[in-house]
Amino acid sequence: MVEKKENKDAKRWQETNIFTNLVAILTPLILLLLWEFMAERHFIDVRLFSSPSRIFKTLVPLLLSGELIYHTFISIERILLGFLVGSVPAVLLGIIMGLIPTVRAALMPLISIMFPIPKLAIMPLILIVFGLGEASKIFTIAIGVFFLVLINTMAGVMSIDTIYIDVAKSFGAKPLQIYRTVAIPGALPMIFAGFKLGMGTALLLIVAAELSAARAGVGWMIWRAYDMFDIERMFCALLVLAFLGYVFSYALEFLEKIAIPWKHR
Repeated sequence: MVEKKENKDAKRWQETNIFTNLVAILTPLILLLLWEFMAERHFIDVRLFSSPSRIFKTLVPLLLSGELIYHTFISIERILLGFLVGSVPAVLLGIIMGLIPTVRAALMPLISIMFPIPKLAIMPLILIVFGLGEASKIFTIAIGVFFLVLINTMAGVMSIDTIYIDVAKSFGAKPLQIYRTVAIPGALPMIFAGFKLGMGTALLLIVAAELSAARAGVGWMIWRAYDMFDIERMFCALLVLAFLGYVFSYALEFLEKIAIPWKHR
């Protein structure tokens, strides 16, 4: 009797899972068909919103010529460098602030003041300090990533039950060993949450960063298309950003499963 009920529940779960996957695949397709229909029937202004077929006709030559791939790789390089420059010191400082109340008390007011400042608002200052080259673009992304990862890492460390740290100390663990065996593993879920938020912010900031004195990149393509009123080309660049967001999100999920296997059991 119990076995029959379990089989019935498993079958129901499988049917629900198939239905959910089907909805996830069909929904974007239905929206694209609806968009195309509305464009063909002139329910929307194709000069502003274009149509999937027009965007596809622009996308193919951009891909075949290698132009879109070139700009995509330029942006990927800037995003990854900015992400690393911002996230690595943020994790280290976040762990220290989480473990040492004195450091937290000293730095938290400064972080509370600087974090809410829109990063786009300080772009002129960044350009003055770092110039018009790659450094300003990478720093713009890094500063956006830094605070999100820092705050999440600190919160992750502070959420660790103090009994684990006390046990490590009672066994004679040195500060470096406490960081490596207690603080970092315990804070990893929150650190990865900060990484995901930081990556989303990096994708937002790359467009703004490539507005200033850039000669390549997906963000530059968007602003260039805006200047030329080339809506199809703009949508192609936006599609690339959406694709990058999906790929980076999937990559972080994959790394999270490797780094925190117990979370996904």
